[in-house]
Amino acid sequence: MFSRSITLLDGGAEAYPRMLAAIDSASRHVHLEVYAFEREGVGSRFISALTRAAARGVEVKVIVDGWGSIGESRALASTLRAAGIRVRIHNPLTSVFLGRFWRNHRKLLLVDDSVAFLGGINIGDHYATVEGRPGWADLALELRGELCAQLGARLTAGASMLVAGPVRILLSGFGGGRRLRKRYLAALKQAKHEVVLAHAYFLPDVGFVHALKRAARRGVQVHLLLAGRSDVPFARAATMRLYRTLLRGGVHIHEWTATTLHAKAAVVDGERLLVGSFNLDPLSLVNLETLVEVEDADVAAQATHWVRRHMSGARPVLLEDCARSGLQRWLLDVVGLAVARLSERIATFIGSRRMRRRG
Repeated sequence: MFSRSITLLDGGAEAYPRMLAAIDSASRHVHLEVYAFEREGVGSRFISALTRAAARGVEVKVIVDGWGSIGESRALASTLRAAGIRVRIHNPLTSVFLGRFWRNHRKLLLVDDSVAFLGGINIGDHYATVEGRPGWADLALELRGELCAQLGARLTAGASMLVAGPVRILLSGFGGGRRLRKRYLAALKQAKHEVVLAHAYFLPDVGFVHALKRAARRGVQVHLLLAGRSDVPFARAATMRLYRTLLRGGVHIHEWTATTLHAKAAVVDGERLLVGSFNLDPLSLVNLETLVEVEDADVAAQATHWVRRHMSGARPVLLEDCARSGLQRWLLDVVGLAVARLSERIATFIGSRRMRRRG
C-alpha cells in the first residue's frame, strides 16, 4: 500500500521531469530548497516553471545556499524576485564576517503539501543526461500523502522527525546532523545479513568505522560503493586512508568511476532504506540536512538493485591495491589525514559558533 506513495528516482534524468510536472500542477504553494541551483540548462527550465506558477497565483518560495550557488545566487534571486517569487539566500558569503559559516545542504521540493522530493540531487546539468552523457549517480525519493502535510508544517521549525507508516523524514536543525548519524548507526547495529552503502563524500568518524567493522565481524555482508573520482579536491585521498582498516575488517569496497558518484544512501537487510542530503562526513554534522528512512521491502529492493547495478560496473578495491610504495603510501596518508583533520576542525569551529549564537 505504502509503496505506491513512495517512488525511488534514479538521478536527475528521472527526478527532473517529475519535479517540473509537480511545479506545473501546483495550485497553492511551492517550496524549493536546494544547495546548488545553476541558471543555465535544466536550471532555466526550473526558473520557467517557477515563474509560470507564480504568474497563476501560486505562492512560490525558493531557498538556495550562498556557498553552494556561489556565482549564481545574486542573478538567480534577481530573476525570481522579478517574477514575484520569494527568495532567500542562506548565509551568503558576506555572512562569514558575521560568524555564520554553516550551510543549507538540503535538496527538497514540496508542492501543495501533497508531493515532496528529497534526496541528494541539486539543480544543474551535472545531474541530467545531456547529449548522451550520463548524469552524476544520485538518488531521490518522491513522497505523496500525509507526510507531505507534516513536512509543510515543520519546514522552519528546526530539528524534526516526521513519521507516517513506514516512512520517517528527519530534518536537522540548529544543532546539526548528529541525530541523522544516529539513525545510520542504529540501522548498522540492527543489520543481520547485508548492508549496501553508496556515499559520495565518505569521511566517517572512528565510531562509524568501528560500527561497519563490527557488523562485518558478526557476519553481515558490508559493501561500500564509493567515489573513484570526486568533484571535491582531495576528498578521495581522505577516504582512501580508511581503505586498509575497512578491508582488514571484512568490509568490501567498490569505486565508481564511470561518472561522479553523488548519492548518499544505504540499504540494510533489503528492508530499510536511508537516503537524503546527509553525507557521512564532519560537515554534514553542522549543516542543515535531510534524511529519509523507509521500511518498505519493495522500495528497499529497488534501491538495492540500484547500488548493485553500480557496483557491477565499479572497480573492486582489494587489500593488495593499498600496498603502494612507502613514499606513495606516506603521501596519500599525509594528504588524506590533513584533509580529514581540516574537515573536523572546520566542523568543530562551525558547531561552536552556532552554539554561541544559540546561547
